[in-house]
Amino acid sequence: MKLFDVYPINNITIERAMGSNVWDDAGNQYLDMYGGHAVISIGHTHPHYVKRLTDQLDKVGFYSNSIRIPLQEELAAALGNVSGKADYQLFLCNSGAEANENALKLASFHTGRKKIIAFKKAFHGRTSLAVAATDNPAIVAPVNQTDNIVFLPFNEEEQLRAYFQSNGNEVAGVIIEGIQGVGGIHVATDLFIRAIRECCDQYGALYIADSIQCGYGRSGKFFSHDFSGVEADIYTMAKGMGNGFPVAGILIAPHIPAKHGMLGTTFGGNHLACAAALAVLEVMEREQLMANAEQMGDYLMEELRKFPQLKNIRGRGLMIGFDVEEVHKDLRKNLLWTHRIFTGEAKPSVVRLLPSLALTREHADQFLNALRKELIPD
Repeated sequence: MKLFDVYPINNITIERAMGSNVWDDAGNQYLDMYGGHAVISIGHTHPHYVKRLTDQLDKVGFYSNSIRIPLQEELAAALGNVSGKADYQLFLCNSGAEANENALKLASFHTGRKKIIAFKKAFHGRTSLAVAATDNPAIVAPVNQTDNIVFLPFNEEEQLRAYFQSNGNEVAGVIIEGIQGVGGIHVATDLFIRAIRECCDQYGALYIADSIQCGYGRSGKFFSHDFSGVEADIYTMAKGMGNGFPVAGILIAPHIPAKHGMLGTTFGGNHLACAAALAVLEVMEREQLMANAEQMGDYLMEELRKFPQLKNIRGRGLMIGFDVEEVHKDLRKNLLWTHRIFTGEAKPSVVRLLPSLALTREHADQFLNALRKELIPD
């Protein structure tokens, strides 16, 4: 049997990792400026994280949600404290797509409505309703196509308000990434987020803050949506939540009641997942990683703006994107194969940076020096 061919694969086999570095099977060291799609939040194989998981595995790795799991309650308390959403409710699941799927379903349950507003260049996942709300027809199968999803222009307040004025009583919810990731690192303006909140309040819809990639401290705040000064009804989380362990969740505002059977999961909130998520929050607090993300992000963007070859430097904290001109179309490839630095991309010509929130000045300078060698040759 062979593997189903899903992704283009770089012929690199990573065997070991620590902090912001990984090593391949030939002993070559790489700088990880992509964090495995924004997953590595506290650094690879952090000692506290490893110990938390190892200790838990020595006790119990899994039992079903048919019994009380105190680790879930511990995680809910810690998450409420770090996020500042202590009065919200927590539903645990396994992946970002599953988190968004449940958030959209919950909005429909709560309102009794079907219409969902999403935005151009959005990416919310690959499962049924999540992929329907993703603005990429190439990955939407015929069975996922639905008239219940409406795509509006991103950051266009007038068109948002106009749609609500015409159809507001049919809208179950609005889902938006605080910073679009796969779409190319586009930051939702604070004014636009506030307009969403106002429209949802006026028409009884739910505001869903997709924080799968832009959440968990990456922007310098726990949720990038928090810059707007308003709160969402539902926040979705995954990626950095488990630092590589599959864990995700949604935070649900207190005015949304629970009902048995409405949501459910087999693996969500299992003992190991909770141990991983707790370790991440503990390290984030002890090492002040949100503040570090803000400081290192400011430093990187300030330095990146000194390169005239790079266009439209954008982002918040350690979620950064920039456009590359055609003459430098091989920049990412050269960073990987010449300088051994992993970065991300977004089509057609965007380089994405999503490193660990524990990124050091030394590692940031290593990346910047490699850029100089590529963009300003001797």
